[in-house]
Amino acid sequence: MDSIIFRGPVNQVSFGNVSYNLLREMYKREMTVAFFPIGDQLNFDSFDKVEEDLKQWIIASAQNRFHLATKDMHTLSQWHITGSELRVSKDQTLFSFYETDQPTLVEKSIVDMQDNCIFASKHAADCFKNFGCENVHNVPIGFDEDLEDSDEDYLPEKIHFGLMGKFEKRKNTAQIIKNWAKKYGNNYKYQLSCCITNPFFKPEQMNQLIGQVLEGKQYGNINFLPFLKTNSEVNEFMNAIDIDLTGLSGAEGWNLPAFNATALGKWSIVMNHTSHKDWATSKNSILIEPELKSEIYDQTFFHKGQPFNQGNMNTISDETMIESFEKAETFYGKKNKEGVKLRKDFTYSNTLNKILEIIEND
Repeated sequence: MDSIIFRGPVNQVSFGNVSYNLLREMYKREMTVAFFPIGDQLNFDSFDKVEEDLKQWIIASAQNRFHLATKDMHTLSQWHITGSELRVSKDQTLFSFYETDQPTLVEKSIVDMQDNCIFASKHAADCFKNFGCENVHNVPIGFDEDLEDSDEDYLPEKIHFGLMGKFEKRKNTAQIIKNWAKKYGNNYKYQLSCCITNPFFKPEQMNQLIGQVLEGKQYGNINFLPFLKTNSEVNEFMNAIDIDLTGLSGAEGWNLPAFNATALGKWSIVMNHTSHKDWATSKNSILIEPELKSEIYDQTFFHKGQPFNQGNMNTISDETMIESFEKAETFYGKKNKEGVKLRKDFTYSNTLNKILEIIEND
């Protein structure tokens, strides 16, 4: 396949990063791409390492989309299930992510509308197959080739824990910070750095949430960073930590921060569920088995009774979480050689190959 209509965002969130990496693979193959950017704008702020030729090709593919697109071209849409009932051409494949475990009739209807629906995780694909969808596939995403590891010791003689991803109930953010403070708060042998800004919250809301989690106490070894604008800043953050806590999230469509940290040779504590099972193993991660399921609803992103995003998330007890922190200490100073292997096993070249193969065999 040498031409395609591509629909997706280019921005600072995970969907935008995945679109950018898929577009880069299409550019390498000299494909003709009619690019319909979701949101009708391009934001390259995160992609500070983008080559100018690639950037201009993406811009031109968007500006000339109506000249490049034909009704016979296949559309690849990289987006949420919500909104994917829209299409540019007759034939469309949706590439998406799904975190929960109870597909709704509306979600099933939109998935059924697609010629193919591809999920990054096997968990998501199985959820919809079990709900009666017959056009569902599983193709994992890849490691971002712009990311590089470093042997620099950022905080000598300290065990440095890191937490990324937006502050959210689904990600167990409050429980992680609260338990870390209980175990290590103001013990300066340990450091916790948090990059958990939620772009959907105002700064005063974030400050209030953090104050509630810390119960008004002051901890000199817990650091809350502002939003990291570029991929280079994110890269440096991941290189600076020893132990990643982002894998303790309760439900994920992939979990880019934990995956990338692991592939950069860091040790991530990972709850063994949903998309984590696609890449996390007992050899490359500190695996923790889920203990309970609870409803995912937070009245902010997940609302009970709505036509989308229904179901449950995974949890563990405070005691089990603190035990996982203690277990992680034993990995301090050790390079995660098995984690680094993820870079070769998961590439965007493989992702695009498998997507195009599904489209061509339809």
